Amino acid sequence: MKNSIKSLATLVMVAFMTFSFTTLEEDKKQIKTDQSKVVWKGYKVTGSHEGVISITSGHLLFNNAILTGGSFNIDMTSITVTDLEGDSKGQLEGHLKSDDFFGIAKFPSATLVFTKVKAIGKNAYTVTGDITIKGKTESVSFNFSVYGNKANASLKIDRSKFDVRYGSTSFFDGLKDKAIYDEFDLVVDLEF
Repeated sequence: MKNSIKSLATLVMVAFMTFSFTTLEEDKKQIKTDQSKVVWKGYKVTGSHEGVISITSGHLLFNNAILTGGSFNIDMTSITVTDLEGDSKGQLEGHLKSDDFFGIAKFPSATLVFTKVKAIGKNAYTVTGDITIKGKTESVSFNFSVYGNKANASLKIDRSKFDVRYGSTSFFDGLKDKAIYDEFDLVVDLEF
């Protein structure tokens, strides 16, 4: 009987020590691409344009329900304009897909990989990530919120860092009212 109690006590101690020093594996949540949405908005001196672009795949990583990482692939060929109709819509979509802007024939996808995640409140994080557009990678930081199986973020991207030059005052002088601002917005709503 004494040996059984000692054996049981030893087993309990070993189990306790094992669980105390074992970290839980991260929980990988796949993005539901058909239920997620990325809205873009670009600005020019005389106004703005907006549209949507599709996520082809992505995931978020959690450890004990705390966001720890993530990665996304964007289909640049899916870029559409939602504030125009008819020929104007088709012309702008074609121009955005051309080498003047995103050059989708050579660069059909873009990626975002989280490199650092810092909790700043309940369900709120500051995320730093590497974004790759047109084969160029830059670091970007943004706020990210998670509620249940949904998440959202707003990012400002400086297109000049990715060699998207058309109408940019960073590359061309004298554009006046033809200038297109370098920064554009991405508003991301995710379901997982």
